[in-house]
Amino acid sequence: MKKTLALALAATTTLSSGAFAQEITEFRIGILGGENAQDRMNSYQCLADYTTEALGVETRLFAPADYNGVIQGLLGGSIDMAWLGASAYASIFLQDPEAVDPVLIKVNLDGSVGYHSIGFARADSGITSLDDMEGKVFGFGDPNSTSGYLIPSIEIPQYKDGITMESGEYFGEVSFTGGHEQTIVAVANGDIDGGVTWADGQGNWEDGYNSGALRKAVDAGLVDMNDLVEIWKSAVIPEGPVVLRKALPADVRETMTTLVANLYENDPDCAYGVAAGDTLGFQPVTHDMYTSIVAARQAVIGN
Repeated sequence: MKKTLALALAATTTLSSGAFAQEITEFRIGILGGENAQDRMNSYQCLADYTTEALGVETRLFAPADYNGVIQGLLGGSIDMAWLGASAYASIFLQDPEAVDPVLIKVNLDGSVGYHSIGFARADSGITSLDDMEGKVFGFGDPNSTSGYLIPSIEIPQYKDGITMESGEYFGEVSFTGGHEQTIVAVANGDIDGGVTWADGQGNWEDGYNSGALRKAVDAGLVDMNDLVEIWKSAVIPEGPVVLRKALPADVRETMTTLVANLYENDPDCAYGVAAGDTLGFQPVTHDMYTSIVAARQAVIGN
């Protein structure tokens, strides 16, 4: 039977929700891109409801059109919490190391905390690997995406001599679709020949793996994975962190960390929506997990 988060939080803090209302007037959760805005809002509404219950203030959800909207919201103080990709977190850290703290990381069903950038094409295209993508249209998601740009831009050129990220050199054209869902739909519709998105790489291909953008697209009825084929997979990437603004009151930060950490135990369906598929929930994480991603981001993008 589903527990209320208020009961779960009572075991970890003795502060009442009224105490929070004296310090903050609302709590704002940013939702990184990956699917259309309404679907993102629907997936997070349960978390917003639990947050309102736990803090005693209104909770507002923000689903900007691109990753930079969440990044700038956290930097500017108009967003209080978000689950970021590792590259988006690195961008914030490089611009202001004191803006946010990484507090939690998603855990896969096998206990690991990584995922992959997945290259894919239509199954009927004759494309089975990056070797078949020469002269064809290749799509990235968002420039601030780890799996949708940063890691592929580093690892794909290592796959084969002559591959670059410039249009007209190896790929006939390199384009940004705007997000993971857009890339998946563009490939499925034949608008582009191949692209990259993210998945934990566990479970079955026909399900869109256990979690990630492909799983969300399958759940939404946007794609039949039997119509797609995997053509490339990156090395393991550390899952991005749930972050909280450092300027938030300490009791608010503690309560929200506990709430999200206990979300899977208390409401697995809510955790499924927030975590983009099947997981074991979230566990603590620190900045040390992302030092290599920060270095990679600085080298490739700058900030």
